[in-house]
Amino acid sequence: MSPARHGHGLVIGKFYPFHAGHQALVRAATSSCDRVTVEVMAHAVESIPVDVRVGWVQGEHPTARVVAAPDDHDVDFDSPEVWDLHMAVIESHLDGPVDAVFTSDAYGEEMARRLGATWVQVDPGRASTPISGTAVRADVAGSWWALPSPVRAWFAKRVVVVGAESTGTTTLADALGAHYGTTVVPEFGREWTERRPGGLAAPWHTAEFDLVAREQAAQEDAAAAAAPRPLVVCDTDVFATTLWHERYVGSPSPTVRALAGARPAPALYVLTGDEIPFVQDGMRDGEHVREWMQGRFREELAAREVPWVEVRGSHEERLAVATAAVDEVVAAGWDLADPVG
Repeated sequence: MSPARHGHGLVIGKFYPFHAGHQALVRAATSSCDRVTVEVMAHAVESIPVDVRVGWVQGEHPTARVVAAPDDHDVDFDSPEVWDLHMAVIESHLDGPVDAVFTSDAYGEEMARRLGATWVQVDPGRASTPISGTAVRADVAGSWWALPSPVRAWFAKRVVVVGAESTGTTTLADALGAHYGTTVVPEFGREWTERRPGGLAAPWHTAEFDLVAREQAAQEDAAAAAAPRPLVVCDTDVFATTLWHERYVGSPSPTVRALAGARPAPALYVLTGDEIPFVQDGMRDGEHVREWMQGRFREELAAREVPWVEVRGSHEERLAVATAAVDEVVAAGWDLADPVG
């Protein structure tokens, strides 16, 4: 027998963070309702911005109407007065009467009664999808299987390897990826250099660095969304692109700097030292400015509020220092505030 059909369905939740159990709940509503409203109930103490959570839900369920519903009231399911406060918030974000309320937890029965709607309980006890926001917050890595791609992209810690030309950035990035069994984001700027009109001999233009920065950012985000664990290693990033613009154009680029400023901060930068010999591979032309470039990286990294470490010496020595630093930022976790209730 097919489930009953409803007109307007309602799903509420903190989605802190959004996970597979929430997805199943919203799918149950959208598959049996003509239209669905999803209210993201957010408290001021919570660490993940409500607009981020709204974007997660809306991106995964584009047919639903997803709205932010800030609610700083305490949670007490035994108090009619507290129920009144929450219902005032919920009803103020509806655009019409509700026919069905979809929840996994038992509070849905009282909410449906107050709205004059049918209560549809989905996966009671989370037997089909054994995950909760509490479980995710306690163990992001262990809950990775239950996180949709955009949520993974938000949680993935990004380690970025940077350095002047021929300082071993790619070698170290690949070694870190292999060590941690995770994705390495390649340097798009090198790919562009290989196929740009005129090759290295042609003058560089800001528009090219805009292109490189946007593509580098897109590849980084795609890798974070698909990574096998909450860690991604990047062989350069948009911040580094701002310095390469200085190197090739002779001045900072406001547009590339703006994009770099809008990007999520990495968990760690690893700067590769310039003490090793310069190796010409047919694509390099900066031996004469390598020391200057390395100095610019040190200056800019020192001014940023992001942890960074410079690695020098043999490949093994570099990898040992880098992995120690990565282990530290991974062990730090995410420090998410507990929700109210």
